[in-house]
Amino acid sequence: MSKAVVFRGARVVDPASGRDETADVRIEGEQITDIGKISTNHAEEIDCAGLILAPGFVDLHAHLREPGREDAETVATGTRAAARGGYTAVCAMANTDPVADSAAIVEQVVALGRAAGLADVYPVGAISVGLQGEQLAELGEMATSSARVNFFSDDGKCVQSAGLMRRALEYARAFDAVIANHAEEGALASGGHMNEGEVSSILGIAGIPAEAEEVILARDLALAKLTGARLHVPHVSTAGTVELIRAAKARGVRVTAEATPHHLALTDDLVSGYDPVYKVAPPLRTRDDVDAVRKGLADGTIDCVATDHAPHPPEDKEREFDLAPCGMLNLETALGVVVTELLDPGLLGWLRLIEAMSTAPARARGLDGHGGPIAPGTPANLVVFDPATAWIVEPEKLASKSKNTPFAGRTLKGKVVHTMLRGRFTVREGSDADGQR
Repeated sequence: MSKAVVFRGARVVDPASGRDETADVRIEGEQITDIGKISTNHAEEIDCAGLILAPGFVDLHAHLREPGREDAETVATGTRAAARGGYTAVCAMANTDPVADSAAIVEQVVALGRAAGLADVYPVGAISVGLQGEQLAELGEMATSSARVNFFSDDGKCVQSAGLMRRALEYARAFDAVIANHAEEGALASGGHMNEGEVSSILGIAGIPAEAEEVILARDLALAKLTGARLHVPHVSTAGTVELIRAAKARGVRVTAEATPHHLALTDDLVSGYDPVYKVAPPLRTRDDVDAVRKGLADGTIDCVATDHAPHPPEDKEREFDLAPCGMLNLETALGVVVTELLDPGLLGWLRLIEAMSTAPARARGLDGHGGPIAPGTPANLVVFDPATAWIVEPEKLASKSKNTPFAGRTLKGKVVHTMLRGRFTVREGSDADGQR
């Protein structure tokens, strides 16, 4: 039997219980057994003075690429990156090859995650067969499979058909599942590679207007209201989108939303150097959009932070801007970006930050055992991090097989020290621990 562990003197931040106080936390086996002032009592003692202990982070939106694009990422390398970033649960998007549109594929993804043992992997099932937007995928089959999928998205592609979107929402409502649609109206976005605006005009790059996102979202919110189904809005990028979500919530629409680290931190002027590392979908927007997304996250209009971790090998990403694929790495840098860009300037407090990165996404996906509370008898899915440590992002040191991070060379504040998955260290003292106790 593994030895008990006591995290001594951490600042325990747990939105699920409203706790924000200095305390000791004892772990035995897979569970938390005590919290408060604890005697060591034959347990291993880990000094956490000056550190924050919180529920492990939960990512609703990551591209782990396996099966099919193992040159870019595997479930093992992606969850290694997740563990280093403080994540204990990762939702793997459906745009694999073959597409995760059947019970067989989603069950394969779960098995790959279980074999890696670094984070719980929850597949996101496709809305449509092959992500083609023409025929509804077997949502019920995936929902009743051993993978128990309750979250569906064609992310990377928008469901353009209002009829298909309505059917997906109606079908998902039958088992209280969530539909997440990549909001991008095809005709408006066609041929675009960055935000449409002043910068795109100067650079001579075809743009994608904010309205491409907002038109589809307005439709989807209307359909969610019509059907009474649960809608999730991925990677919010525009001020108009924030206002649409805010108004829909006020009307009682069952909608949740996420913001990515890059849409909280980066603006379209970075594209001026034509570096494809800054090419992403939806595109980086203006400073006004970034400010609106930040405020939306702060006031709860946007429920959570999700990484949209999207690895690409150098031979794919390092091409001419208009030929390069969209996507950025984020799993290892998300905490640092949010601390540096939102907490340090005073836009978020610690309880709201942890809620956005752990409790709220776990609640949106219905992930029991993740997101807290930190209490006796609950699974020891935890992150311990140093909020004051500054570190430089070095792509070659990242766990991902790909290196396309837009934060290369940047100094971020906030560094993971320990990550624990059901009582096993996946990261210990800032290093890979491979499930050791």
